[in-house]
Amino acid sequence: MAPRTILYTGKGGVGKTSVAAATARRLAAQGRRTLLVSTDPAHSLAGILGVEAGSRPTPAFPDLHIQQVSAQDELDRHWSDVQDWLGDLLMRKGVDRIAAEELTVLPGMDELFGLLEIGRHYDDGFYDVIVVDCAPTSETLRLLSFPDAARWWLDKAFAQQSRMVAAARPFSRGLPPEGAMDDVQRVARGLIAMNEVLRDHEHVSIRLVLTPERLVVDETRRTFTYLGLYGFLTDAVIANRVLPDDSGDWLAGWRAHQRVLLGEARDAFSPVPLLRAPHFPQEVLGPDMLDRLGDALFADVDAGAVLHDRVTQELTVGARAAELRLDLPFADKGDVDVKRIGDDLVVRVNDSRRTLALPPALGDYRPTGAALTDGVLHVTFDRPEPDDG
Repeated sequence: MAPRTILYTGKGGVGKTSVAAATARRLAAQGRRTLLVSTDPAHSLAGILGVEAGSRPTPAFPDLHIQQVSAQDELDRHWSDVQDWLGDLLMRKGVDRIAAEELTVLPGMDELFGLLEIGRHYDDGFYDVIVVDCAPTSETLRLLSFPDAARWWLDKAFAQQSRMVAAARPFSRGLPPEGAMDDVQRVARGLIAMNEVLRDHEHVSIRLVLTPERLVVDETRRTFTYLGLYGFLTDAVIANRVLPDDSGDWLAGWRAHQRVLLGEARDAFSPVPLLRAPHFPQEVLGPDMLDRLGDALFADVDAGAVLHDRVTQELTVGARAAELRLDLPFADKGDVDVKRIGDDLVVRVNDSRRTLALPPALGDYRPTGAALTDGVLHVTFDRPEPDDG
């Protein structure tokens, strides 16, 4: 059976690593063989857990292994021939050795290879649960789009390019060697396979971590939209560091602000559950504090369950038209009003309102209609014809 795999991501500084570690400890305490792995280049798992961690899975607690993916190890494993060829090519063009070595590694490749490592663990089936501390949302989203691009290059461009390179290699020393071409193809196929893993909604889901702050909630809404558009399942949103009601009068204004934002988050992510963790009076460091965090988050739910099993929004985009499917479980009937305001789509059904962050792909599309059937809203868009004048 495929392992239950949970990927945590969120804006930097919201506490996603602590939430991931708390989840892994809770699952391991239930007797599930658990791997907690970090693909975030700024690894902090070891420090939060208070244990040693390496680039390979390391026993940390009963039934819990941890791993901080090493960018250099993964580059050596997947990209060494490409690095050698590009490095030599750049030095022949006059680039000094140190700069050439840096230029052979594209931004984001360490996180990219971290995804391949997760895919290997998923295929091995040794662990019951894999909990992943991903890079912050912007990097993670960029990586999630890579497999689709890799599939296109592999299917459409790479086969023809490989034949051309093979024919021309005897006449040019600047062309990539077979080993480098093999590296590229191997990585592309690995990413395509990982894309299929991430779409396994029965076993794999993503959880978004936020704090009740305006910019954080807005970015999380955008992330939530993009994940749905990629076809990836978000099964929970974690609201971290929520001020308790007894936090003191001097924080009354901040508590009221948080309540407004949490209400907006509940409406924006519904029907995906919004789990809350309090703002503790001390840092969440070490096993005891992580277990307190896990108790607060998962008091009423199983931390390892798929907490929501449907992608709540899907977008189909054509050359001149697009359609958005949006689950609105709070709205079974009533008048529907849809407006686009900047990059947001504002949906009103009777007295309920939901704001959806639209992706750049719809930058020049306008909404033309909306229909609500059985709690599902279908919004149509069109793209104006270019002005010939």
